Amino acid sequence: MEYTKAWTGERFPDGRPRVPDSWLGRAKGMSSEEVIVPAGRGGGPPNIAGYAQFDGDFKVLHPELKMAGRVVTAMYMPARPDIDTIMSGKFREKGVTLNNQWPMDQLQPGDVLVIDMYGKVEGGGLVGDNLYYYIMKATKGGGLVINGSLRDMEGISEIKMPGYVRSVTPTWFGGSTLYGYNVPVRMGNAVVLPGDLAIGDREGVSFVPPSLAESILDKADETHIHDEWTKMKFDQGKYKSMEIYPSPRGEDTRKEYQEFLKKKLDELRASRAAADKK
Repeated sequence: MEYTKAWTGERFPDGRPRVPDSWLGRAKGMSSEEVIVPAGRGGGPPNIAGYAQFDGDFKVLHPELKMAGRVVTAMYMPARPDIDTIMSGKFREKGVTLNNQWPMDQLQPGDVLVIDMYGKVEGGGLVGDNLYYYIMKATKGGGLVINGSLRDMEGISEIKMPGYVRSVTPTWFGGSTLYGYNVPVRMGNAVVLPGDLAIGDREGVSFVPPSLAESILDKADETHIHDEWTKMKFDQGKYKSMEIYPSPRGEDTRKEYQEFLKKKLDELRASRAAADKK
């Protein structure tokens, strides 16, 4: 609640921001480049540049699938008996038995489980094909991101849920303890918070603060339309690249682009409004 206090919308009972399902649908149509807004290109209030964080150092399990969902985090650390005893006691106080699968049993439709397994390979196979299937059913195909390994790739290859993992291993899970649930975690160079909007494609995963998600998706719409217009002008074969990209230089082409952008944005908004009424 403290870390995400900028979010003023609906929340889950556990406090996580609950971005609307319609935003998840929009995000699945975006690429990493359209979601990431570099510093200096955010423009207008709120300043959205630099807030969406990206990590691409993954094996992408199903590159044909796009991922968009609400983040649930789980943080594991190497087992240490004295601290494990304390952690078990903390769970008992809440009426819960400390179990490494416990975060999976809290998942909701539309969630993406983000597991920080500190890059562990040997003994890091917390998720195999059975639990991968369980996560797919619990999240309705949301997704899984692991800073570590998973096992049973043969079986997982048949389960159509987006997945991102550092490595694979045939070894069973062991030597680690669940130390945090729905806490900030690190995925490479990205900081991930519970309730973030996770957006994944074949390049990697972007993590978007929920309070800025709509603005970032709106900016991504413009980028998507800009790319469509740019390729359309290149197809005409009468412009040099610098005349059109990264932005049109001539007054006439700038005006043409702005009219094209407005028309496409109006069409998108009308289409989404009609879908919301159904």
